[in-house]
Amino acid sequence: MSESRTASQQITDEVTSWPGVAAGPGRRGEFAFTVGRREIGHLHGDHAAHFFFPKEIWAELVERGRVGYHPVFPGKQGPAARRIEDEVDVRDVIELMRLNYQRAVTRHGAPAAA
Repeated sequence: MSESRTASQQITDEVTSWPGVAAGPGRRGEFAFTVGRREIGHLHGDHAAHFFFPKEIWAELVERGRVGYHPVFPGKQGPAARRIEDEVDVRDVIELMRLNYQRAVTRHGAPAAA
């Protein structure tokens, strides 16, 4: 990656700039991004991002090659994984987080300011 910040730093800086997003260590060693109580995705270091999508959205993302099966849930629709290898992947992970962020805010409203 050409930028001096790591993939996880770039993703964290962008995603935490959105209103109501909190980030921090999860229960299983991941670094999770949440809006209220809803997780919009999480990172495993600088090499992988995981998400959960409704089956219809998941199927479309898989068809477009943007995500694949989650390694803990092989063959299950909904849980998704995305490798992070370059700047294109970083940008797409941010877009996938944005997709879940917009879904959460549309469905449940923006969280109150802290």
